[in-house]
Amino acid sequence: MRDEIRQQPAAIERTLKTEWARAEKLRKHFATHPASLIILAARGTSDNAAQFGRYLLEITTGIPVSLAAPSVFTLYNSKLNLKDAVVVAISQSGESTDTNLVLERAKAAGAFTIGITNESTSTLAQLAQQIFLVRAGKEKSVAATKTYTGQLMCFYLLAYALGAAIKREDLQRIPDWSHTALELESAIRERAERYCFMRHAVCVGRGLNYSNSFEFALKLMETCYVVAERFSSADLLHGPIAMLEAGFPAFLFCPPGVTWNPMGELLGKLKSIRAEALIITDRSNKEAGAKTDEPGPLTIPAWLGVKGRLPEEIYTPIPYIIPAQSFAASLAEVKRLDADRPRTLSKVTQNL
Repeated sequence: MRDEIRQQPAAIERTLKTEWARAEKLRKHFATHPASLIILAARGTSDNAAQFGRYLLEITTGIPVSLAAPSVFTLYNSKLNLKDAVVVAISQSGESTDTNLVLERAKAAGAFTIGITNESTSTLAQLAQQIFLVRAGKEKSVAATKTYTGQLMCFYLLAYALGAAIKREDLQRIPDWSHTALELESAIRERAERYCFMRHAVCVGRGLNYSNSFEFALKLMETCYVVAERFSSADLLHGPIAMLEAGFPAFLFCPPGVTWNPMGELLGKLKSIRAEALIITDRSNKEAGAKTDEPGPLTIPAWLGVKGRLPEEIYTPIPYIIPAQSFAASLAEVKRLDADRPRTLSKVTQNL
């Protein structure tokens, strides 16, 4: 897991460089065949990537996006009218049975189908009319890391293909930003010691980083056996915050931009009840340090906020998840657990 976390800058750069031509080709297709609806089908870590895809695509293209409920197809055998819809299946292995069935049924129902996978010879790659390949190389750890960030990069490419004002030169900066996130590794290891006996936690994100709260929580659950709940800041305040108390661990993704105000307000609330808040941010969020107690935030040593027509925090999700992955790997080491082989799990899950 640790090695694969470190491989991410190169894997992200490789995915962007190799798959850009597919994005250009699809952009021409959608210029003459515009999508009226997008449906994303996935499970596990890939489903967390789909959460990011939903926010990114709706924000940058204005096209409605729905997350598929595979049971509608696999258990209830329902037939949906998917004419003029684009259905995207996301799977690291490309062998997720229910995800592939959704794609197969969608294609039969008139949808244009796209696959996002790390395996070029997989069933998913054969089923989809178009594919984006995550160029991460073989992922050996059961805990997915580099395939998750590769999937996020593929969603940027899909957004571009659908007409978003995303520029290639901006995407080319993400590998460097991701590399700077790796510089926090030793600091994260020291922090992890503090959480050695943690059994419960909440992970909180908003907007484009909402998916990262799901992915961070999943990594804590599967590699460290921590019961980790995931929330947006709004949902946490609508009731679940009642379970937090002094010393309760809370992990927050705090980029600059429109999500900072509600996240900053939540930090104030957590401080008032003396919860243990640890935030992930970057140098462009100048206010973050003042909102947290010592030892302070995990601050990526890069300026990630962008100005222009796109949201200020649009390119933060990939660099921001890397410290979270590193924290989970470090905590597993502190707890003397094998993060690569969590109990009762296997790399490929096939189920209906």
